[in-house]
Amino acid sequence: MILIRGGSFTAGDVIDSSNTDALPLHKVALKDFYMGKTEVTYAQYDAFAKQTGRQFPEDDLYGRGNRAVVNVSWHDASAYCSYWGWRLPSENEWEYAARSRGKVAKYAGTNIKDSLPKYAVTSLDDLPFTQPVQSKKPNEIGLYDMSGNAFEWIGQYYQFYEDPDRLHDLENSSVRIIRGGSFSGSTSFTQTFWRVGVLAEVADYDIGFRCAIGQKELNKQRFLNGIFHRNPAKP
Repeated sequence: MILIRGGSFTAGDVIDSSNTDALPLHKVALKDFYMGKTEVTYAQYDAFAKQTGRQFPEDDLYGRGNRAVVNVSWHDASAYCSYWGWRLPSENEWEYAARSRGKVAKYAGTNIKDSLPKYAVTSLDDLPFTQPVQSKKPNEIGLYDMSGNAFEWIGQYYQFYEDPDRLHDLENSSVRIIRGGSFSGSTSFTQTFWRVGVLAEVADYDIGFRCAIGQKELNKQRFLNGIFHRNPAKP
């Protein structure tokens, strides 16, 4: 986990305000939080699955180990993070971190598309599966693969920015958000403000995740970086 100091930033399509799903632009204030330096790997998820008796995610015969895990649903990802006392990141936390604490950044690490291959595993690499984490350069605050490699589950439901006061119940709203793009598909998805709505039950070949936790949450729970965790057999 990397400590990310909080602050204020303008969320949304700050590049050219052309993505209507990332509008209107709006100010967000965040407190300090921690976020995974990398996407969760097969090795990490497999250890969790073995410990808890969960099903191992498919690797599509491309290998496991240090490769970013995919074929996990939102529920799988949330369970993994919860096991270690963490959670999935909020959408604001994810964007703030991808943009190196809210800077104007089209991609995580660069504003220049020609430089994207240095920072992100995308369709430009012409690869059929996720790569080992840290295969590319990190962004300015040391986070890897915030653009590309695997889409990442967000902890919240999908919600239009233009209707911020409409609240949803996670138990009853099945559409979640994925961010960051992947090795597959258009490089447009790797832009830091791009949002995609996906059903929580979907477990796809290019969707993975990383975990986060707020500093206050960490203090309250009295453990650091998963050293202590609750019994997974308990509700």
